[in-house]
Amino acid sequence: MSNKITIFDTTLRDGDQAPGFHFSIREKVKMAEQLYKLGVDVIEAGFPNSSEGDFDATERISEVFSSYGPIVCGLSRARDEDIDAVAEASKKAKRRRIHTFIATSDEHIRNKLNSTRESIIEKAVKGVERARGYTDDVEFSCEDFSRSDLGYVVDVVSEVIKAGAGTINLPDTVGFASPEEMKYFISYVIDRVRARGLDAIFSSHNHNDLGLATANTLAAIAGGVRQVEVTINGIGERAGNASLEEVVMAMKIKKIAECGINTEYLTETSKMCQEFTGSPCQRNKAIVGKNAFAHEAGIHVDGVLKNKSNYEIMPPEMVGGKTRIVYGSRIGINGLKWVYSMRGIDLDSQAGAVYREFKRIADVKKSPDERDLLRALEMAGVSSAGFKFIEIEN
Repeated sequence: MSNKITIFDTTLRDGDQAPGFHFSIREKVKMAEQLYKLGVDVIEAGFPNSSEGDFDATERISEVFSSYGPIVCGLSRARDEDIDAVAEASKKAKRRRIHTFIATSDEHIRNKLNSTRESIIEKAVKGVERARGYTDDVEFSCEDFSRSDLGYVVDVVSEVIKAGAGTINLPDTVGFASPEEMKYFISYVIDRVRARGLDAIFSSHNHNDLGLATANTLAAIAGGVRQVEVTINGIGERAGNASLEEVVMAMKIKKIAECGINTEYLTETSKMCQEFTGSPCQRNKAIVGKNAFAHEAGIHVDGVLKNKSNYEIMPPEMVGGKTRIVYGSRIGINGLKWVYSMRGIDLDSQAGAVYREFKRIADVKKSPDERDLLRALEMAGVSSAGFKFIEIEN
């Protein structure tokens, strides 16, 4: 089995539909072009029948990629009008996919759809058959898979594969599963479908309600999926989706699997997403957060200055980032000497006095700045001649 994982990005669909993360059509197009630069294999451009804006954005992105680029995908319920809308909006794309879904958990079948298991299979098959009338590339999702009866999922998946679905997505729609469960759930379905002489590309789409989306995605890979559905910065419904940058770098650093992502553009892409949504990610966000490669504690700064690998498990340049030495209340004397040396001040025997004065300032001020570095020199009676200001973000 190939160790190559297809990266399916749903920033512009699942990410966009969450409160606080909406993209304009222009922003969606620019983000799609950035995702192509990043190396994404499939871009889910929207849910065309959900709004005029989603239809127009999917159509515009399809026009952009009419002669080159990734697979352009649109989401649809297993309903004729939804499927037709995706087909119309994506018709100009060089490569396109219709992604149709229906719920398979008894919870959703009874309480949301007021339906039966038999009727769900019938609708799923009809949806896939209609989508196949437009394109050979059809993906089917078992919504709320992680709370579904696995034997029933095997039956549903078997029937939609027979109907022509080439990709089967098994999503943790509500972020319910643990990594151990996810690996078992995925391998259970794949093994039993294949035992029936059927096969497809299996995919995983995980939400972060318990903070396990990345872990569950990696567990799904271990269980046999060869496509992962992710978003930039992990944006998405409720607590979000599995984060593209986390999943990709975990695969790379831990040598779990390979993909075609150009990782040096991860930070750049993250910043574009933050700019367009107006929603900055938290400072301690893995891979792309402001603090991902920042060091302040004395022991850490000393270690990084001696050899970055002491406290950085990957070169920040690999993801388009950089190491930051932050001067604050926890910085050690060696780190502070380095901070001053970068500004043209070499502290020798005076280092101890400057260090004490700086610590006094930093202990009462949350984020010391360049003026505070100067002030510490003055308080210690050290000349500031030659001091060069550096614009940094502490």
